[in-house]
Amino acid sequence: MPISRQVKNSMEHSSWIRRMFEEGVKLKAEFGADQVFDFSLGNPDLEPPEAFRAVMRRLVEDTRAGTHGYMPNAGYASVREAVARKASAQQGLAMGASSIVMTVGAAGGLNTALKAILDPGDEVIVIKPYFAEYHSFIQNHQGIVVEVEAGPGFSLSAENVRAALSPRTAAVIVNSPNNPTGVIYTRAELSALAALLSEHGARCGRMPYLIADEPYREIVYGGAEVPSAMAAYPETIVVTSWSKTLSLPGERIGYIAVSPRCADAKELFEALAMCTRNLGYVNAPALMQRAVAELLDEQCDVRSYARRGSELARGLRAAGYEFPDPQGAFYIFARAPEPSTARRAEAAASGLDLDGGADVAFVMHLKKYKVLGVPGRGFGTPGWFRLSYCVSEATIRGAIPLFAKAMEDWKAGR
Repeated sequence: MPISRQVKNSMEHSSWIRRMFEEGVKLKAEFGADQVFDFSLGNPDLEPPEAFRAVMRRLVEDTRAGTHGYMPNAGYASVREAVARKASAQQGLAMGASSIVMTVGAAGGLNTALKAILDPGDEVIVIKPYFAEYHSFIQNHQGIVVEVEAGPGFSLSAENVRAALSPRTAAVIVNSPNNPTGVIYTRAELSALAALLSEHGARCGRMPYLIADEPYREIVYGGAEVPSAMAAYPETIVVTSWSKTLSLPGERIGYIAVSPRCADAKELFEALAMCTRNLGYVNAPALMQRAVAELLDEQCDVRSYARRGSELARGLRAAGYEFPDPQGAFYIFARAPEPSTARRAEAAASGLDLDGGADVAFVMHLKKYKVLGVPGRGFGTPGWFRLSYCVSEATIRGAIPLFAKAMEDWKAGR
């Protein structure tokens, strides 16, 4: 039986990250891990804090009856109450357990939210560049992806969103700090978007949701602030996880927070809780729920990402690369350098079209130096490429002269 068109489309949008990661696996097997400089995957290399291990040891030894049994779909009430206190402080609105649904990571949370709000043919606006899997998440629930260009410097442009709104617009997804650019959307940008969505909803009779995807909220640099989308716009759903701040991506634990100002907050909460069951998660893992409830003030050493990002940025700029300074997360999104005449001729001879941007060609060029990045077209933005610096300092230091050599050879057509 053939694979569905929807799945093929999803594979096309998300395959570049995995493809480059798998290229790295092959290169490491051939040349040794210390000879390969892999910036392809946003997989934190930091270990969880010691407090996590201590809590897990104690919870595993907990022999009280019912600690591994069924629970409400939304998760333990006591855990949701604890998480609500943290979410309230971050978002600037008072929330309780009835605003929180515990989820199987942020990806599970996004799918749960989209399942709850989308009817077939509904539209979801995403801002380019975007996390590659938004396409598959939206299409999972028979939604239609509407891509919108970012503003200057990858800012959030309400005017660009305006042109994309329609009576079928069910939601706009914003991701700040952004993957892949590291940009944080400002309070003014969110306020402008909120005013636009309110105006649109009043005019067409359907108020779009604003879905704030925030797994990098606590990884920011230079005292930067991540403004609250929930404070800006009443119809907001926040989705996040502990994958990055506690360095637990494999444990798949996150949550959804529903703004208490949503017109249908109670019904939406109930729909989200039901959708966790309809999608087969049923509930977030019991052990991890209990663990994170005790670790709400803990983090892995996220300060190290600032050091790594600064070191990589200095090396890249010295070599002639162009990119916006990351304000958060752990990515640099760099412009693929213009190819020389000789390089264009070489690409044409191999059937590679550079008119849409040289990101694929340049990423393949970097691979010759055993350096791995991800083409920007995987994020909806050809002509750029992403580097993930949640890697060791040794990887960054070893790669910097290779980035320089790659740029020199690219410009020379070598």
